[in-house]
Amino acid sequence: MSPKPLVTHMYTADPSAHVFNDKLYIYPSHDRETDIKFNDNGDQYDMVDYHVFSMDSPDGPVTDHGTVLTAQDVPWVSKQMWAPDAAEKNGKYYLYFPARDTKGIFRIGVAVSSTPEGPFVPEPSYIPGSYSIDPASFVDTDGQAYLYFGGIWGGQLQCWSEGTGKGSEYDVNGLIFDESKSGPQEPKGEGVIALSPRVGQLSDDMLSFVAPPVDLRILAPESGKPVMADDHERRFFEAAWMHKYNGTYYFSYSTGDTHYLVYATGSSPLGPFTYQGRILEPVLGWTTHHSIVEFRGKWYLFYHDCELSDGVDHLRSVKMREIVHDEEGKISLA
Repeated sequence: MSPKPLVTHMYTADPSAHVFNDKLYIYPSHDRETDIKFNDNGDQYDMVDYHVFSMDSPDGPVTDHGTVLTAQDVPWVSKQMWAPDAAEKNGKYYLYFPARDTKGIFRIGVAVSSTPEGPFVPEPSYIPGSYSIDPASFVDTDGQAYLYFGGIWGGQLQCWSEGTGKGSEYDVNGLIFDESKSGPQEPKGEGVIALSPRVGQLSDDMLSFVAPPVDLRILAPESGKPVMADDHERRFFEAAWMHKYNGTYYFSYSTGDTHYLVYATGSSPLGPFTYQGRILEPVLGWTTHHSIVEFRGKWYLFYHDCELSDGVDHLRSVKMREIVHDEEGKISLA
């Protein structure tokens, strides 16, 4: 039986869950009604603000802390505030969010609060050197913080195929539709390596990268070589997430047009990572996006589907399920 939506008075998606002050906090995107038709560029996901939700226990009520940031609050944003994430360091809380700038290019911004429930005050401009979508923050046990990000097709990662983020490397040709394919340009063909998600080490104040972001390599276990572009059941599409279990780093993500949530493991937060398997099979709706968090000794998967909206693709709802790591560190649903 499918779990019930955690939030029913509004549509929520792309949940990033964290434990702050012994309480579960969820930082989702906020879906809203729109007349924009479905397309592979994602224009129907026309979100303009963020709410924060919290839970005192996994089976307890969900508190809506209200609107904590809007597009109107952020000078550089033109539209589409997509999937966010949050982090805590040195007593401050940071909300990372993607949005289109005034040129229509996705960038990643950051807003700061003294409390996990916000409201959040945005920095005046996006993070220098940032691009694409789906930021996922991770603060390691040594205090070093990282930001993982990227999404192809509407997420524009294919427009930055060199992977360095330096200068004016955005190529609008990456968004030209090809009628022979199911979406905007992305690498394909025999012997072509899949696009990699990106990772950047964050400065101590959590507001900038200490160096340009780099590729995060995902390797096929049978070959030890990068996953190939035509391997749509394993290649990265969007929805980066990082968690750590028993000293091993787990990078999980969505495969996009094949609709799986999958994961890879590595010995360093910078990779490389070796593909391990699936966490979640396809859900109702086109997208799948998640987070994984430990709370009071148990691990939980947060994700979304379109059950509450009867399958309307851009009106999604957050759900949660318990997961377990077995003796070999493999992930499965509880």
